[in-house]
Amino acid sequence: MSSVRSDVDQSIFGRGEESYFDEETGDRRRVFDVRLLHEPVTVLSTRSPIIMPESATTSDAMRAMQAEHRGCVLVTDDGTPSGMLTGIFTERDILLRVINRGRNPVETPLSEVMSRNPEFLQCDAQVAWVLNMMSVGGFRHVPIVNLRGCPAGVISVRDVVEFLVEAFPNEILNLPPDFGMRERLPRDGA
Repeated sequence: MSSVRSDVDQSIFGRGEESYFDEETGDRRRVFDVRLLHEPVTVLSTRSPIIMPESATTSDAMRAMQAEHRGCVLVTDDGTPSGMLTGIFTERDILLRVINRGRNPVETPLSEVMSRNPEFLQCDAQVAWVLNMMSVGGFRHVPIVNLRGCPAGVISVRDVVEFLVEAFPNEILNLPPDFGMRERLPRDGA
């Protein structure tokens, strides 16, 4: 290991890799309350999802997502909140299934580019299940359905982050504006 890398490890992580195994001393670290993981998913999101029928165009979905500052549209069989969830259309689908394939958003229906039969959770699921689906499945949005399979909401990564900020406001919101980066970076070079 080079001396530069060793200095970086020392300055960022304290005493180096071995410090990982040392017992934590003082009141520097706040313990994560595992009870947060057992909270119902309803604590994460308060906004209603954007819901459209399969026949809506990708252009319509993109405009709705932009207007509502959302990253996805839930698709139901009849385009209403009381319809059965049949798909999800996300920002990723716009990039990979529309733009990357040279499709015209005005002419392309959601049925051709949405993810069919998306994984979902029911309203009584716990926060831990959302985190599991996002981590294991690589999802940024998890649809929430009621007992009949109708959309009740959608949880985004942003919702999870906001939940954590609310749970640990002092530790997250009271950080210095430069996060100490100016102290660690060398003055010479770009």
